Formats: sequence, structure tokens, C-alpha cells
Amino acid sequence: MKRIVFLDFVRVFACFLVMLVHASENFYGAAGATDMVGPQAFLNNEMDRLCVSVYDGFSRMSVPLFIIVSAYLLVPMSDDQNMWQFYRKRFLHILPPMLFFMVLYSTLPLIWGQIDVETSIKDLSRLWLNFPTLAGHLWFMYPLISLYLFIPVISPWLTKVKAREERFFIILFLLSTCMPYIIRFFGEIWGQCFWNEYHMLWYFSGYLGYLVVAHYIRVHLKWNRRKRFIGGAILMLVGAVWTILSFYIQAIPGVIHSTPKLEIGWSFCTINCVMLTVGAFLLFSCIENKNTPKLILDMSKLSYGMYLMHIFWLGFWTGIFKTSLSTTTVFAIPAIAVFTFVSCYITTKIVSYIPGSKWVIG
Repeated sequence: MKRIVFLDFVRVFACFLVMLVHASENFYGAAGATDMVGPQAFLNNEMDRLCVSVYDGFSRMSVPLFIIVSAYLLVPMSDDQNMWQFYRKRFLHILPPMLFFMVLYSTLPLIWGQIDVETSIKDLSRLWLNFPTLAGHLWFMYPLISLYLFIPVISPWLTKVKAREERFFIILFLLSTCMPYIIRFFGEIWGQCFWNEYHMLWYFSGYLGYLVVAHYIRVHLKWNRRKRFIGGAILMLVGAVWTILSFYIQAIPGVIHSTPKLEIGWSFCTINCVMLTVGAFLLFSCIENKNTPKLILDMSKLSYGMYLMHIFWLGFWTGIFKTSLSTTTVFAIPAIAVFTFVSCYITTKIVSYIPGSKWVIG
């Protein structure tokens, strides 16, 4: 299949944004230098409030961008491939590296005392159930696996669906992305109650919506480059401002906050995050290079391994810029993200020369 150049740029951009998100988390509630934010959040001052809001808020398109890229390439499933062939190809690509790093995150931190033996044994014994204690970023693998499982199911419909019918699905998906705000102000809606979480739009909600949106953009959206640029810029700007302000308005320094409430606008399946993500994707689609620059292509191919390992490097660089150098937040967050990104690229590049490296870094 011919390489789609702008998707390489999207993949590299999204990979960096993931690291920027996690660099930001060290400044609003993490208990230690390498811990992600927990159920409660706390901001020390106005500078932290502003920087976290901007850096982390803007970066919330990272996960949906990864999903859209995957869906853009894989949906619908090709006619010459059956369900089991699809599963075999996709899961042989993502599962061995994922399991390898799950073991690493359950054992390596013992060396520098970040976890104790009891935690290590517990994490190892639960690998078949969930990600390890220090590998919270691997949560993303489970919805990704779910989407891969569902692609053969939805592909026949997407193969024959008309644009108008697909738009109806997307409208219902967009309506579901408004629900977090509606629920905040009006309580349980559309069938929700303490014994039933499956509301009226349950089957149109979640990351499946991004999959359908990606297909619609690729197959049915016939905008020229100018329309994609203007429409993408507007969507991204509105989505970014909304996403940033949703956190900033609530994040009063010196007060302990409930993280889920504070991050209501940062949920990946909220209307503002959809706008931010789709806008950015449309802007990237304006790239019309015939070939991907060598460095971007290399980073794109190595991005999965970079994502898997980045928490190890993130902790190291957080210790340098936040603890040792006490760098001001406005510089510390991007510095941690940049140095983490570069370190991960160099590491994965070195590993890529080892025979059989695809089983480790994808």
C-alpha cells in the first residue's frame, strides 16, 4: 500500500503530544517525580495553572489522533482478508511489544527502588488483567485492541454505507460527546441510573465514533485543500480554547480538586476534544509532499516503541528539570517532553538494529 505522507507527520506529532501530556501531569498532583496524576489534583501556583492548562489541554488530541490514523489506514478491512487474518496481522504487531514492556514496568523499577518486591509480584500476577502500577499509559492499548476486534464487524457496513447514513451515525456520536457536560448539570439522563450505565447513545459513543469519523473523512469528505485548511484551523482553534479553558477555569491553585471533575473537558470523547482532533487532522491533511522526510518517516515507524518506553525516560528527565534544576514550569514541561521524545527515539533506533527487534518495539 502506498504510504500516505501526512499520516507520518500526524503519528509523530501525536507521539510527542502524549509525552507533553505526561510531562504536564507532574505539575498538578503527581506524588513523585515519575507519577502520573491520581484521583486528586493540586496546583501550586498560577504559573502551574496556566502552563498545565495550555500544554496539557492542547495535547489532549494525542490519543484520538492515533485512533484516527489507525482507522484511516485499516477501515474498512480489505476484501482479500478475513477476520482471522486481520486479527493475526494486527495483534502480532502490537501484543508482543506490549507484553514485553508490561514485564519491564513490573520489574525494572525494583532496581532504583520505585516499587517494592510485593508490588512487582502483584503487577506480574495481574498482567493478564490490566497494566502494571507504573505503566498507566498502557490503558490506551485496551480500547485500541477493542477497536481492532470490532473493525471486521463494522467493515461490511462501512463498505456499502452512503455518506448521508454515515453522517447520521456521526451526529449521534457527537451528541454522545456532549453528555459529560449535560450530566454535570442535569444528572443521569437517557436511561442512566445506578443499576444501568448503558444509556440511549451507548452504542454510538466512545472511540468507535473516531473510527467512523476517520472513514468519513477519507471516503466522503471531498473538501479541497483550502476548505480543509480553513475548516481545520477553525475547528482546532475553537476546540483548543474550549479544552484549555475547561481546565483553567476550575483549577484554582492551593485547592485539592477531584481529578475527574477537573478534567471533564479533557476526556477524549468530549465534543471539544473531537473538534480539536478533527481540526488538527484536517490541517495535517493539507500536507501534499510526495515523500515523507527521512527523519519523520523514521520516527513514525518507531513511534510505537517510543510510546511504550517513554515513561522510563519521562521519570528521568522530570527528575532533572523539575527536581534538580528547579526549572520554571513554562520551560520545564516542554523541556521534559522534548528530551523524553529525543531519548526515546535514540533508544528505539538503537534497538531497531537488533535482530528480532520488531517483537520488542513493533
